[in-house]
Amino acid sequence: MAFDAESDTSDEALLVLYANGDAQAARVLTLRLTPRALGFAARMLGGDRAEAEDVVQEAMLRLWRIAPDWRQGEAKVSTWLYRVVSNLCTDRLRKRRGVGFDEVADPPDDSPGAEARLQAASRAQALEAALQELPERQRQAVVLRHLEGVSNPEIAAVMEISVEAVESLTARGKRALAKALAGRREELGYGDG
Repeated sequence: MAFDAESDTSDEALLVLYANGDAQAARVLTLRLTPRALGFAARMLGGDRAEAEDVVQEAMLRLWRIAPDWRQGEAKVSTWLYRVVSNLCTDRLRKRRGVGFDEVADPPDDSPGAEARLQAASRAQALEAALQELPERQRQAVVLRHLEGVSNPEIAAVMEISVEAVESLTARGKRALAKALAGRREELGYGDG
């Protein structure tokens, strides 16, 4: 069957095709799912792209291993993948807590020289730092909802909580982010002038 990452073939159908030996289905599903899972993992891990790549690779390997046993209709493939990525990130963050603050490498600064790009990088860094200050569950809900665009019911499935709890976590997370960033409006280029 000929299809690409933009085809109408569902993630679930692609996973079933892969389980039945269709390598092209695996390539398409990988191209579809990996970028968003990688972005989510990187944000959960404080911008550590290499560690995020390791997490996503492990999650995709787990997806391929369970493909033959996939029970259609029980969960969306993307929801399942976000849940696995979330768990793997949580495990890594817990291990990291045993490392002293000074031992953790600073994230690389890849910002180019143009003023607008510097400002965008500064804003992104401020948001990333503020996100890292949120409690883990709030950060997870905010990143999934507002940065990854995942729906509240999907987030509820990923986090194994109710939709109302997702709404509460995202609302509290957004308020905490606004409070954390409020004193930096002018510095980040959001002044009234």
